[in-house]
Amino acid sequence: MNGRFMPIEEATISIATHAFNYGTGCFEGIRGYWNPEHEEVYLVKLHHHFRRLLNSCRLFRIDIGRSVEELCEIAVELVRRGGYHEDVYVRPIAYKSSPVIRVGLLNLEDAFCCYTAPMGDYHDIEHGLSVTVSGWRRNDDNAIPARAKATGGYLNAALAIADAQDAGFDEAILLTQDGHVSEASSANLFLVMNGRLITPEVSDDILVGITRGALIELALKLGIRVEERRVDRTELYVADEVFLCGTGAQISPVTSIDHRTIGKGEVGAITAKVARTYFDAVHGRAPEYRSWVLPVYKR
Repeated sequence: MNGRFMPIEEATISIATHAFNYGTGCFEGIRGYWNPEHEEVYLVKLHHHFRRLLNSCRLFRIDIGRSVEELCEIAVELVRRGGYHEDVYVRPIAYKSSPVIRVGLLNLEDAFCCYTAPMGDYHDIEHGLSVTVSGWRRNDDNAIPARAKATGGYLNAALAIADAQDAGFDEAILLTQDGHVSEASSANLFLVMNGRLITPEVSDDILVGITRGALIELALKLGIRVEERRVDRTELYVADEVFLCGTGAQISPVTSIDHRTIGKGEVGAITAKVARTYFDAVHGRAPEYRSWVLPVYKR
């Protein structure tokens, strides 16, 4: 923060900070997986995450004055200094830092910070999730662009997941303004139908997920056909398998939606196969996917 490494307790902002008052910031979530056999933390798709961060910055008129390569070096150094021997999460944030009471993006100071924390499983990835279709609709690209990870935009996800959990569900799926499937509260989703993977297309107000892209690549290598297209709500209920994916969610099987059992109500065969291959890749155990990960301690 402010160009130097510091203890997290010292990394504070003013209550007048523009981003705190108006949500004028963007961020990324990056996982690092500990491999005890290699004694290594592998950071996943690091360059992809920071390229997306800089794209988000461009949308919100934020200039942090750093390249993708420089940001990657900061993330690696942070994890190294933390001495992690467990799964870790990296959170970079670019934001409007001026202490100004004024709505807007112009003529404001820009800032960047990045911190790390241990992170295990976000969801129950072994037994499956109970999910509901939310009454809240997904951000429209012409309102708060979903392809950018805007800090303020996640109020949309917060409303959906809070109502879902209050009703006894684990997660929520949001629809677009015209009623097609978009994504979960903070994860992309895939359906398995007739042996194919189906996922909502980019124009349906999804975050263009890095894990989503990785799974499309992985599925094609496994010989699984992938379709990116519009998805009707009712297709969720009749799918053979459904799973969520994302940095936080990882690969989270869905076993029921709106109290309707998905498939046999257990983790499906294709979901399990994709998950096994993915976790081998991100733990540095699969040489063919070594380009996905960046080692922290033995570079």
